[in-house]
Order: sequence, then C-alpha cells, then structure tokens
Amino acid sequence: RWHHHPGGQAAHGGRSPRPDPARRMTSPRAGRPHMPGYGIATGQEGILPWEWAQKRLENTRNYFVVSSRPDGRPHVMPVWALWLDGLLWFSTARTSTKARNLLANPQISVAVEHGDEAVILEGTAIVEEDHDVLEPVWAAYKAKYEWDVTGESMFFVTPRLVFAFIESSEQFAATATRWRFL
Repeated sequence: RWHHHPGGQAAHGGRSPRPDPARRMTSPRAGRPHMPGYGIATGQEGILPWEWAQKRLENTRNYFVVSSRPDGRPHVMPVWALWLDGLLWFSTARTSTKARNLLANPQISVAVEHGDEAVILEGTAIVEEDHDVLEPVWAAYKAKYEWDVTGESMFFVTPRLVFAFIESSEQFAATATRWRFL
C-alpha cells in the first residue's frame, strides 16, 4: 500500500516514486496499439502527434477515472483534473471509494470526456501532500475550475501508456496511436 506523507515519504519508508521533472519524457515513443480485427494501420502515416493528445488532456473539463476495488471490480467516476508538466492531477476525498482503491492499488486508467477524439491514459496514481509541490497545482486548478482546493492533498498520475484516436469510420484505423513512456 502507498500512503504518502508530506515531503514525498512513503509510509513503507521509501521515497515517493514521483519522477524527477527534468527526466520526465516530453515526447513519448509513438506507435500503434494492438487491436486485432480493427484494421489498424501498420505504418507511421496518420499517427497522431503527442501535442494532439496533450491539448485534449489540458483542455478537457471532465475526466473518467477507473480504479479497482479490492475484489477486482472496476470503479469509474468523473473528476475534474489538470494536465500539468506531464502529470495528471486530481483531488478527491481520502475517504472516497476511488481514493481508497488507489491507496491499495495505484494502477489507474483515465479517459477524457470526448469520445470522438479519445485520449486514454494508463499509469500510476500517487498522493501528494507536500505544499511546496502543490502550490502551482492548486493555482492552476483554481484558474481552470474557479474552485479553490488550496490545502488539500491531490493525486498525480504518472503515465505509462496513452492511447488516442479520432472516432470516425474514415479516421479511426489511420489515427489509432499508442505512446509509451519509459
């Protein structure tokens, strides 16, 4: 279980797995998702640029967060979130089902609300409580949503994989893209 305390210390005594911003990938490796039977193109033509996905991650208002309950059942909930410096940030009460799920199993999937221009992120969610780290996040959150979460801990999601495509019969197979973060 990951329980984080101010300063990034994990309850188990190790350091928080938050990546060093200087080492975070700004252009992940693009390729095609494995989707047998969907006629996905095999070449690079039509692959969406990473900036396309980032724009949607930045401009989306509602995000769908998927966590796993202890018995393995999925739990899906909408949240407000921010894409900031290569991480997705969101707040939720520590007693919420999604928070309890993520504290027990930090694996997460997040989808933007726009299915016609889909972006789906898979990664790891970690609680951040360090106010020095959170100051710019709180300010950006307030600017985006006109809602003040100053003083609250927040989850950040480090992406491992991001999938994106334009959902139309003419564009889906050509635009289906997968980015890998190393």
